[in-house]
Amino acid sequence: MKLIPVTDRKTRDAFHALPFRIYRDDPHWVPHLMQDIEKVFSPESNKLFAEGGEAIRWILSDEHGQVIGRVAAFINPRTSELGNLRTGGMGFFDCINDPKASALLFDACRDWLSERNAEAMDGPINFGDRDRFWGCQVSNWEEGPIYPMNYNPPYYQHLFEAYGFEVYFRQFMYWRSVREKAQAIFHRKYNQLKGDPAFNVRNIRGMDLKQVAEDFRTVYNAAWGGHSHFKEMSSQAAQKIMKALAPALDPDIVIFAYYENKPIGFYVSLPELNQIFRHVNGNLNLWGKLKYLWHKKRRTANRMTGIVFGVVREWQGKGVEAAMIVFAEETIVKAGIYHDTVLTWIGDFNPKMIKVAENLGTTLWRTLHTYRYQFDRNRPFERAPVVE
Repeated sequence: MKLIPVTDRKTRDAFHALPFRIYRDDPHWVPHLMQDIEKVFSPESNKLFAEGGEAIRWILSDEHGQVIGRVAAFINPRTSELGNLRTGGMGFFDCINDPKASALLFDACRDWLSERNAEAMDGPINFGDRDRFWGCQVSNWEEGPIYPMNYNPPYYQHLFEAYGFEVYFRQFMYWRSVREKAQAIFHRKYNQLKGDPAFNVRNIRGMDLKQVAEDFRTVYNAAWGGHSHFKEMSSQAAQKIMKALAPALDPDIVIFAYYENKPIGFYVSLPELNQIFRHVNGNLNLWGKLKYLWHKKRRTANRMTGIVFGVVREWQGKGVEAAMIVFAEETIVKAGIYHDTVLTWIGDFNPKMIKVAENLGTTLWRTLHTYRYQFDRNRPFERAPVVE
């Protein structure tokens, strides 16, 4: 077997082609968009490079020259020094069911990261935000992937754990039918809040997206501010996020709560894009974009993905969550477009958010693992710290 760095168009194309072999017999698989992955490894698109980040990719070929594996390793300057270990990352892993082949890929990541003074590697993760390309799927192969989450064959869990990776934290995804009537207590809390003329809950139809971005930033900073390693979201960052989301937004399923015209909560969902992207075959080129627009106009997506849910701290536990759920029930269900929703993953290190998800009447839908491999095999292993 031969390990080959991805350095030119030929090796890059081979890197993107491998998953089509790995998943060729899986009817549920939807390929990641090639353009999404390339943005991760482009210094022009990924500002982590400008901050001192580094990344490398490899493909692995067998004795006949056929590509049988791929992987990436990276140093994220924002997270490498957090905690008690200098930690690198590995991800974008795909491999045939062969522990020897996967070990070669894992060894390459370990050695490259060790040369950069890392003491451990987390994986499979993203060289960027946690909302995409993160975790190893360990349950529920009856349904396909949620955009842009990782999806992999069951044997990947064994490949990681046989090498020596240990579970750093578990990622839980929750499901809820939008047709299922919200619990009675949700309606009671909603009615109590609705009786206060200063309280309002609405979707963003007709709102200016710049204002939506500012309202999002206000809630985000007030909901999560004070947590360890929290970085306050700037106005510029909020505008960039909203601009990126704009092509996929359905204003009817982005919900905000206000009190005295100040934003106090949000429940941001998107149409499940993989129900559309399964028709573009992993390439959002001109033809892929035309297909995307066609299916978006036809409202092919009948599932929502809940990408973020937040309530400012002083309003948590006062029924705002319930009010947004009941509002969704009264508006989204009535429209009849969406059937169910899947919430983006919540780490087991965040029991408060898990409780919120459970209180929404959800059921556990899929579990993924974020693994850690410590280079000093005698050092005691520590799980991810719980968020207080």
